[in-house]
Amino acid sequence: LPGRGAPLRLCSTRGALAGLNKPILDRVIRVDHAGEFGANRIYAGQMAVLGRSSAGPVIQQMWNQEKEHLKKFNELMVAYRVRPTVLLPFWNVAGFVLGAGTALLGKKGAMACTVAVEESISDHYNSQIRTLMQEDPEKYKELLQVIKQFRDDEREHHDIGLEHDAEAAPAYSVLKTAIQLGCKAAIFLSERI
Repeated sequence: LPGRGAPLRLCSTRGALAGLNKPILDRVIRVDHAGEFGANRIYAGQMAVLGRSSAGPVIQQMWNQEKEHLKKFNELMVAYRVRPTVLLPFWNVAGFVLGAGTALLGKKGAMACTVAVEESISDHYNSQIRTLMQEDPEKYKELLQVIKQFRDDEREHHDIGLEHDAEAAPAYSVLKTAIQLGCKAAIFLSERI
């Protein structure tokens, strides 16, 4: 699996960043780290409420993948010397509250949250892929491989949510729209702050 498990070769900042657009690299890695951190907190909240239910194993499976995503972005932040967003403490609480809150609506509510978040993240990853391809696909080859794989994982989570009756959640379209607006705001802020 590209980008997973391979040890990072740490090198000087100058060598690692030669020819790379540092502002774009910083923005991409910072926001993706924040997003994967938030996703981990959402699944933690869902597991706190539904961990012992029939939905527990499905949520745990998706959470395990998100843990791997976060681990990789932690490594990339060190390798490319990118600072995290200052909003991590807020995303810590907000993610858990969102996960637990939607899980209190039941399995369908939790899955509606998953669909909304994962659709937003997949779209965001696609936008990043386009940006990096326009910059220089060879220079950003490793990062592109990671983002493409994680985007595919997020799409899989989206589909799992749909398979587990997300659309039958109470006020599904309102819930989905509200969560996606929150995701867009979180992406906007985490890229910049």
